[in-house]
Amino acid sequence: MSSSNKVAIIGGGASGLMAALFASRAGADVTVYEHNSGVGKKILASGNGRCNIINTTATFEDYAGNDPHFVTYALKQLNFHYFEKFCNSIGLILDVKDDGRCYPLSNEAKSVLIAFKSAVSESGVKILTDSKVTAITKEDSHFCIQSQQGKHSYNKVLIATGSEAAPQLGASADGYTFAKQFGHEILPTYPSLVQLHLNSKNHHKMAGVKTTAEVTLFINGKSKEKVQGDILFAAYGISGLAILDISQKASYALLNKQRVSISLNLLPRYDRTSLANVIEKLFASVPKHDVHTALCGLIPAKIVTYLLEDAVISLSTPVSTLNPKEVKKLTHLIGEWKFDVSDTHGFKHAEVSGGGVNTDQVNNKTMESKRIEGLYFSGEVLDIVGKRGGYNFNFAWASGMIAGKEMAK
Repeated sequence: MSSSNKVAIIGGGASGLMAALFASRAGADVTVYEHNSGVGKKILASGNGRCNIINTTATFEDYAGNDPHFVTYALKQLNFHYFEKFCNSIGLILDVKDDGRCYPLSNEAKSVLIAFKSAVSESGVKILTDSKVTAITKEDSHFCIQSQQGKHSYNKVLIATGSEAAPQLGASADGYTFAKQFGHEILPTYPSLVQLHLNSKNHHKMAGVKTTAEVTLFINGKSKEKVQGDILFAAYGISGLAILDISQKASYALLNKQRVSISLNLLPRYDRTSLANVIEKLFASVPKHDVHTALCGLIPAKIVTYLLEDAVISLSTPVSTLNPKEVKKLTHLIGEWKFDVSDTHGFKHAEVSGGGVNTDQVNNKTMESKRIEGLYFSGEVLDIVGKRGGYNFNFAWASGMIAGKEMAK
């Protein structure tokens, strides 16, 4: 298809592919520059290889950034009904879960990438892989893109380069560099959906122990978020879904040099009073047991060892000899075991990144730069980061679709 409207898309991830498809279907001549050997590497790795493709419940409240409301228009344009119809049109059937998460029915991320790759290829999009863009300049009304493929001229350019999260999948900060050169402000970036480092003498001794807990995040001593789910102790600190869920706020606070700590409620099914009753009954039923043996009926054995160490109670103490103060201390620790957070596990282990191109300088209805006509941004390069559960893909598809449609005009 020959068109006088030549569009370049930098980045062949979720957002870039979506934009390419919509721009091409609307008549633009589209070229995608991808520095990896293939497009969609992060799509393949997402959701443990299952690809949590979207969330039916997404609103601005599921996002963080300088202005989370920036996502509202895009999410409205790509409502779930519209997205499902679009997916069907490219041969992708969705499996919708009760909590709003959606996966491809095949339960395999590969099917998402296969559907997108065939759709963009059928619509005539040119994809240049192993093509790192080294410079973007604007000359009169045209953009000049320099890459391994030489120098080419375009009417419009979309920066859909993603963030620094997961460099092993080819992530880079290139998009921020290009945006800065065009006068855009980049808000400090930080890892999100990431594991946390703990400042404690025992976490590494519990490495590999997994349990369910309620995790409370404290910033400067104030409780900021409470979630329940898996936790997993690791040599560096702590991981698990509950930790990923609080990591955005924790990471942002660390970036801003605030004090960050977490407390673990190891038996979240009980409130304080019923927990005290459970422990009292347990101890009464096994008076001859040592305290370590007795508590192993409630909590993983390895955790009990270090919980008792923190409570300054010997493992071999018979439960019948524990005084009320010690029992109270134990009950308190089980419900509120505190750890200081020293750092995150870094961009390499993060699923996404917060910070990025300041959304104040981008039109939320078109994704076009307010500074440079013909320059667009979509997806994770923008200062928008979603919760775990398909929200980041949700914004990537929505912002990519809008940018694609607009660039084709």
